[in-house]
Amino acid sequence: MDNWKCVYTADQEYQAELVKGFLTNENVEAVVYNKKDSAYNIFGLAEVYVQPEDENLAIELIKAKKF
Repeated sequence: MDNWKCVYTADQEYQAELVKGFLTNENVEAVVYNKKDSAYNIFGLAEVYVQPEDENLAIELIKAKKF
């Protein structure tokens, strides 16, 4: 995931997965990186990453959808 850009951060993994699915439907390749602690699921974040060339488009799509 070198050079990929974080475009969304969520407390819950399902929120990040929703954003990833939305971006994928808009033809933007996205992945979720789960930084939650495996022992204590209340610590950490889930982040959505996209390719650098899709960063601006992804941010605009997320803002327009109001996630």
